Amino acid sequence: LINEKKVLSAWAVSSGGVAEGIIKMSLGNAIGFEGKIDYNGCTPFDYIPGAFVLELEDGVDCGVAIGETVERERVILNGESFAISKLAEMLQAPLEGVYPTRVAGGPAPEAITMPRASLLSCPFKAAKPRVAIPVFPGTNCEMESARQVELAGGEADIIVINTLTPEGIAQSAERLARAIEGAEMLFIPGGFSGGDEPDGSGKFVTAFLRGERVSGAVSELLDIKKGLVLGICNGFQALIKLGLVPFGKIMPPDEHAPTLTFNRIGRHQSRLVRTRVVCDKSPFMKYAPAGQVFTVPISHTEGRFICEEGLLRELIANGQILTQYVDLCGRPTMDVEYNPNGSVMAIEGITSKDGRVLGKMAHSERIGNMLYKNVSGNYDMGIFKSAMEYFK
Repeated sequence: LINEKKVLSAWAVSSGGVAEGIIKMSLGNAIGFEGKIDYNGCTPFDYIPGAFVLELEDGVDCGVAIGETVERERVILNGESFAISKLAEMLQAPLEGVYPTRVAGGPAPEAITMPRASLLSCPFKAAKPRVAIPVFPGTNCEMESARQVELAGGEADIIVINTLTPEGIAQSAERLARAIEGAEMLFIPGGFSGGDEPDGSGKFVTAFLRGERVSGAVSELLDIKKGLVLGICNGFQALIKLGLVPFGKIMPPDEHAPTLTFNRIGRHQSRLVRTRVVCDKSPFMKYAPAGQVFTVPISHTEGRFICEEGLLRELIANGQILTQYVDLCGRPTMDVEYNPNGSVMAIEGITSKDGRVLGKMAHSERIGNMLYKNVSGNYDMGIFKSAMEYFK
């Protein structure tokens, strides 16, 4: 039945009985259920070894029918009715004091929308743009990143950074600098640099890129070749600590500069979020118009964007806020259910003033056929395709 695509979802009955399966199957997308369980004298909570709860397409004859899914967000079982939200709360409550799911949010931030601006075009053309992708200790997204670059028509050049010896580090710096000099774009992928030790977000990556040889190559890429720089998750953390976002160049450390710090919830967040495009003037945003909402996976511990009020207003005025975390209605929010780290103004991504340097927390590279099938949404922002077309 699964091979014939007739099973919509399935649960192997465990110690909590059929009731456990029905409740947990209902929680994910808040799909309601109504039915009655009375099978050979079993109660809803009896363990039935070898049994499965199957959600089937209409008209499929298999097993014992126990009920049907309903639009109401309730589980109605043997005449008793429970709100799905209440069931979720009961399930999470025992560990709420250890692994909290809720933290103080705050008032909803303003929704920012900037009018579409003319997109930049690189004066130096490339039939197959080359993208340098450095792999630092802890990087774990280089393969997905390279795949998206190549699917978009570019050529990915993965450079593994050797940190085993001082000589290895020096050789890696030279190799990366040469790769950047021969590339049209630098892409720093996600991961857990240095194991994400306290305040570890991109510190090693930042120190490495500040080296004279590599920083010179980055400056040449941006200033002379008019190339692009992209950083996602750990890469965003490195870009913001370097100053490449929001200032568009490598800057000395400054206590007044914006930064990314620990999620307000105090722990790692891994889930799908919705982000709304605020400004689409960046060369990365040709296929993501302002106002459109995208569903994107996240995985980070230090993703909370903080910024002094004066600079924040400057970023808004310049159109440097790329995306905001939004709720199911597309509204920016500080609710941890939708804004997973508590970023100020619900900011998920920012750019340099000209839009050629982009940093964002959510993993736009982690998309593909057959992924996230049970969660609706538009997943492809087209940032890689747009970036490659900038050079053509």
